[in-house]
Amino acid sequence: MLFYFLALFTAAIIVWLNNRKNEANRWAAFFLGSASIGGLSDFLLNLRLTIVAEVLQFLNYTLTPYAVIIFSLSYSGWLTARRSIRTFKLFLSMPIPFMLIPFFFSDNRTLFFSLLLLWSAPYYLSTCYFLVASFWRERDIRLKRSRFISMIIIVPTLIAVLFFIYVAKVISPDFEFFNYISVFIIYSLAVALLCTFMYGVLGVRLRFEHDPMENTMRAVSSGTAMLNHTLKNEIGKIAISTENLKSMIPAPDEQSKQHMQIIMNASNHMLEMVGRMHSQMKDISLKEDSVPLADFIEHCLLQHEGLFRSCGVAVNCVYEQHPTLLCDKVHFNEALGNVLINACEAMPGGGTIELKLAAHPNGVELSIQDSGIGIPKEKLGEVFDPFYSSGKTGRNFGLGLSYVYNVMQKSGVKVRITSVETKGTKVSFLLPRKKLL
Repeated sequence: MLFYFLALFTAAIIVWLNNRKNEANRWAAFFLGSASIGGLSDFLLNLRLTIVAEVLQFLNYTLTPYAVIIFSLSYSGWLTARRSIRTFKLFLSMPIPFMLIPFFFSDNRTLFFSLLLLWSAPYYLSTCYFLVASFWRERDIRLKRSRFISMIIIVPTLIAVLFFIYVAKVISPDFEFFNYISVFIIYSLAVALLCTFMYGVLGVRLRFEHDPMENTMRAVSSGTAMLNHTLKNEIGKIAISTENLKSMIPAPDEQSKQHMQIIMNASNHMLEMVGRMHSQMKDISLKEDSVPLADFIEHCLLQHEGLFRSCGVAVNCVYEQHPTLLCDKVHFNEALGNVLINACEAMPGGGTIELKLAAHPNGVELSIQDSGIGIPKEKLGEVFDPFYSSGKTGRNFGLGLSYVYNVMQKSGVKVRITSVETKGTKVSFLLPRKKLL
């Protein structure tokens, strides 16, 4: 039993330390921690620390189902769709204090476990449902694999815990469940350990050697300082020359003014972007501000008007929602621009881009759909990798979508890509409620 405690508690610490800012990781750590203390209680009983052991047993029985249902709701994305999240969490925790009386002030253990089963069984079964449903509904290839791994690790053991502990204790309070449940715990730990080496579990991945992507990103960033200096100087020349040209032309027409303004806006944006790049490309610093999203999109489209014209691309905008977004304007503008450039390159003979703001269960969805050549299904899982490129043009070095993914991940925004060959590609930004004002 002590090994059971040490294994689960260590797993809880690893999951928590790996990504403390992610709510699903925090609740996974809480779930593993509350499950682990069941093994510690028996050890304390042997040391005759009866009161402490009983408190830990109570916490193990009551906190584990609560923690696991909140984890599954956070992990599946359902919890973020609710407006009163704190109230909902408090509501789900209500059975716990009511269990104090039958546990500490009654000798009838069957009564305690019967009451416990009434609410813990729906919690465990709902958790299994949310984990299976989140896997089934996921369309992103990488996330679908991750959700499948989480499902096969957690669901069988939860069902075993429900029947061999919670149901069995109602039938026989003195039932020795550990010999049965230990098989499932060993199974979960073994699968989790194997998958952390191969794919990663809840963002945790163990390696005997450096991740190839880390080496790739390090190679990309090795010349960043020199590149920053060169870009800043050259962009500065463009900005100064444009200002001089503006003052030299006596009375430019409206179209000339518009083109010069586009050059000025692009130069200022690039100067700000270069000024805020760090020594490593993975280290992106966000300075968030509130922006009316529809106006922001229109400004970004204006910056790329020349590209659309030269590529023969028509842009249609549909704004079903008009949210104000909390974001880093420079990085979000650059990310959106990268997607638009990719869309144009995917339509060498011209085409259409439909940009849409629509309601989403978790907030608002910003989607960019092109009518281009599409991406082969087997390649969809690679599009966010650094240096991945379709190879259709010589201008695309395969860093755009890697940058987009990095920025959105730091911003708390999910990116999804769906594509059908010869029919086009759709890039979706899922903007969570907490980022909308």
